[in-house]
Amino acid sequence: MNKIYLSLGSNIGDTKANLDKAVELLKEKIEVLKQSSYYKTEPVGYKAQDWFLNIVLEGETDLGPEELLKFTQGIESKMKRIKTIRFGPRIIDVDILLYGQIQLQTEDLIIPHPRMCERAFVMVPLYEIAPDLMIEGKKIKEIIDELEGEQVYKKDDWNGEG
Repeated sequence: MNKIYLSLGSNIGDTKANLDKAVELLKEKIEVLKQSSYYKTEPVGYKAQDWFLNIVLEGETDLGPEELLKFTQGIESKMKRIKTIRFGPRIIDVDILLYGQIQLQTEDLIIPHPRMCERAFVMVPLYEIAPDLMIEGKKIKEIIDELEGEQVYKKDDWNGEG
C-alpha cells in the first residue's frame, strides 16, 4: 500500500455534500486514514467566484500514480465537473498532493503537487492531519508561516456566507 495525500475543493452547489460524495467515491479504491476539518477558503487566481470549501485526506492505495490520477479524474467526471476558466468555479476538484516519497513529472502529473506549498487552502488542512510531515526539506508549519494573503477559516469558525 502506498501512502497518499489528496486535496479536495468545491465552490458550486452544496459544497459539503460535494466533498462528502467525492470522499465516498474515493473509498472505492483508497483507504482513507485521516480527513481534515472543512475549511472555507478564498479563491486563488480567479477572484470573481464564490469561496471554496476544502479538505485534505491521508490515505493508502494500491493504485500507481498514473492509475490514481485516472481514478480521481474519473470521480471529477462522474460528478459532472466542467472545466471553464483556469482556477475557476468547480463542483469538485481532487488533486494528488503527495504519493509516498515519489517525485514524478510527466505530461499529465507532477508529484509532489507543484503549487501545494504556495496554497494555504492545502497547507493548513494538511498541517491539521500531518503536522510532522516534511515537504521539500521543510516542516509544514514553516511553509504556512511564510504564506501571505490567502484567507482560510476552519468551517466551525466561519462567520460569513457560504
